Amino acid sequence: MSSRFDDIRPYKDEEINQAMRRLASNKYFEFVMKRFFPAESMEKMRALISEIYDIDTFQERIMHVVIRNIVNTTMTSFSTSGLEEIPVKDAFLFISNHRDILLDAALLQIALVESGHRTSGITFGSNLMQDQFGIDIGKSNKMFKVERSGTNAQIYNHSMHLSEYIRYSIVTEKESIWIAQRNGRTKDGADKTETGVIKMFSMSGSKNFVEDFAELNITPMSISYEYEPCDALKTQEIYKKELAGGYTKVPGEDYNSIVTGIFQSKGNVHIAISNPISREELEIISNYHIKNRIIELASLIDKKIDNAFRLWPTNYIAFDMINGTETYAGEYTMEKKEEFSGYVEKSIEKLEGERNRLREIFLTIYANPVMKRRE
Repeated sequence: MSSRFDDIRPYKDEEINQAMRRLASNKYFEFVMKRFFPAESMEKMRALISEIYDIDTFQERIMHVVIRNIVNTTMTSFSTSGLEEIPVKDAFLFISNHRDILLDAALLQIALVESGHRTSGITFGSNLMQDQFGIDIGKSNKMFKVERSGTNAQIYNHSMHLSEYIRYSIVTEKESIWIAQRNGRTKDGADKTETGVIKMFSMSGSKNFVEDFAELNITPMSISYEYEPCDALKTQEIYKKELAGGYTKVPGEDYNSIVTGIFQSKGNVHIAISNPISREELEIISNYHIKNRIIELASLIDKKIDNAFRLWPTNYIAFDMINGTETYAGEYTMEKKEEFSGYVEKSIEKLEGERNRLREIFLTIYANPVMKRRE
């Protein structure tokens, strides 16, 4: 890989063993290993991880086991669709709705491996690369850094650099990439692609709209959780933002969201991979005025993500509860409705604020995917 990306790239294979040895001696190592490898002694885990010398082995022996453990202990089911339709030998730019800081991309990785594909590179916000333990886990797992702050000039340069890295990875290295459709998670359940993300992709291109986007193999991905990760935390954030007109994260908030997302029960979870954006679709969009092409491409990605999103009984129940209707009564049982209603009340009882408004925000997170489907 070109050295010009050394500041953001994942580790290379030759850097892995040193990272593994740092992980094995880190103060957090024992806590993590006991949670995900409870039957193994710390001596055995330290020896095992210290003998890892490449990314594939780390992902196979450690990360795949960890994510499978999360699936088995916090999900009723985990299913996928669409991966069988894309060629194993090709590289893709998976652009996904974003509901959980860690799991959206992590779940894709086990789905890729278990369907015969290689794992992908993963965007990793610089705000999450704050300590050596997190950096070593992330960069050993094909995560690459995305800068989140700076002056306007710095942000422009960061975006250009990121765009060049993504294009280089897909076109030259033949390595797929996962990226969220927006900067930060969807908090209100209404997924929408930010045009800034699409503009970033184009920055490293040749200025030929069709060719620049066709070679990226943009592949929309939709992930849906029956029980939204961090739903109560998202509700509280939206409520506080309404009151104050803005929201500032407290130190450690992102890590709290990561831990909550990992251990919270999520019910059924589904990843749907849509067909890549075709050259024919790009040629149609290229007929629009140049100022509207990015908007139209983002709209097409939104359509594919929304149409592929798997709606669960919780989504239909929330829609009917918030609207006082029985429009979707055929999509759930009364027992399920009572169960979800109890879950809502339990989830908001410890939140700060006016209960009726908190309940409305909480339900809207679940109802918005149904509302979008009706548009």
